[in-house]
Amino acid sequence: MLLPLSHKRNIPALLPYTDTAMKLLRPTLGLLCLLLFAPAMAQETVNPDPWEGLNRPIFEFNERLDQYLLKPTAKGYQAVMPDPAEKGVGNFFRNLRDANSTINAVLQGRPGGVARAGGRFLLNSTIGMLGLFDVASRMGVEPYRTDFGHTLAIWGLPSGPYVMVPLFGPRTVRSGTGSVFDALTSVEGSIDDMSLRNSLRTLDLVDSRARLLRVEDLISGDRYIFVRDAYLQQRRSQVSDGVVADDFSDFNDAEWDEEF
Repeated sequence: MLLPLSHKRNIPALLPYTDTAMKLLRPTLGLLCLLLFAPAMAQETVNPDPWEGLNRPIFEFNERLDQYLLKPTAKGYQAVMPDPAEKGVGNFFRNLRDANSTINAVLQGRPGGVARAGGRFLLNSTIGMLGLFDVASRMGVEPYRTDFGHTLAIWGLPSGPYVMVPLFGPRTVRSGTGSVFDALTSVEGSIDDMSLRNSLRTLDLVDSRARLLRVEDLISGDRYIFVRDAYLQQRRSQVSDGVVADDFSDFNDAEWDEEF
């Protein structure tokens, strides 16, 4: 599953971004929580994107970073990785997210979710060889995809405004707060070896971006609005356990669910 040397040039370049971004995200947790609990957000925002004037420049920055660094790296990764190996990498990181889902299912008070997510993590981490093989799905154990943003929603906290985060892309104040918590409580986050931790996060980033290559043609019109509306619909769908008005009939949430 290792990339040939000729295709590794872009991978190290991503490591400083990954580590620096995680360091910057930690202190933002308090700020995001303050924003989340602010009286102005006591009710769901009528305009989900009141910070559009700030979000658009950040979106453009992310687009340029993707165009010149992340997308070429993802294309190189996809070109050299055999399909079974690429699938195994995706399974591995989905298995790690099942660990996070288990924690959040406990916090949500959903024993069924705990059984599904925890059962998948146990099966795939053992029989599935650290998650490289998704044996749980073959055994009929369906995933329970959740995160701390979903947990906050179940606790009754409003989503807050839409925000575009440098390097990390679209969030709401609530889901952004959840992302920080999930990063700090993740399996990767518990690894003391900085080199290994950053390598795993970089590989996850590149693998996730590679899987998005196949759906890029779905984007039409104003890319900012398309990405924003797609993200907000996906979050509404998750929070309401899949029951949401379909304003995006040609868009398949499942294609993007793992990435957001």
